[in-house]
Amino acid sequence: MKMRLDRMLSEMGVASRSELREMCRHRHVTVNGKIMKKSDTPIDTDTDEVCVDGERICYEAFSYIMLHKPAGVITAVRDSREKTVMDLIGGRVRKDVAPVGRLDKDTEGLLLLTNDGELAKRLLSPRHHAEKEYLAVLDREPDPAWIPRFAEGLDIGDDKLTAPAMLADSPAEASVPEAFTEAPKVLLTITEGRYHQVKRMFSAVGAHVVYLKRLRMGSLALDMDLPAGAWRPLTLTEIEELKNS
Repeated sequence: MKMRLDRMLSEMGVASRSELREMCRHRHVTVNGKIMKKSDTPIDTDTDEVCVDGERICYEAFSYIMLHKPAGVITAVRDSREKTVMDLIGGRVRKDVAPVGRLDKDTEGLLLLTNDGELAKRLLSPRHHAEKEYLAVLDREPDPAWIPRFAEGLDIGDDKLTAPAMLADSPAEASVPEAFTEAPKVLLTITEGRYHQVKRMFSAVGAHVVYLKRLRMGSLALDMDLPAGAWRPLTLTEIEELKNS
């Protein structure tokens, strides 16, 4: 793709266009090994090798990032008072990347960030029924009678019942903070994203969620080797599976 050097670098989150003018003036940017003194130089992102201070910057029209969101961080692009998930994303990433959906401040787990608007819209659309799987730690033992109630839909105070949801036992190897290792745990799979939905669903059956972690969204599962607060780009296989699911 042909574009200006400063547009390419600004889109990839390197710096603003005004900052890039200064960087070029001070010989920080090269194209194919040649120092570029003008930031508006035309380049071809498919064939030209662009480097900033020796680090190669590759152009991506779309970026897909998996973040293991920790508790205490809000799902927002920016906030004047709170730490956001974007504050956890370091390195060279596109400046237009944003979270797909949201997790509550005290909820941990999988969060997808991308600038692929079509994919984000499809994953969030109620008509698409993208599954979201959560590990919930409760303040009481789960009741088997809850299973059909969740499957039929619950009254959580909205205009209509929740969509059918699947409640199951959590796997024995489920990873939770040490304080909750002996507490009752369940897996809940939903296809909606209402406000505080998981917590409200358990509240409707007389339980309180003391810890919540999202494990999966659509075909994308949280990488269990990814520590809380860390992120990585999605693999090509993960991207294709998300698009085709």
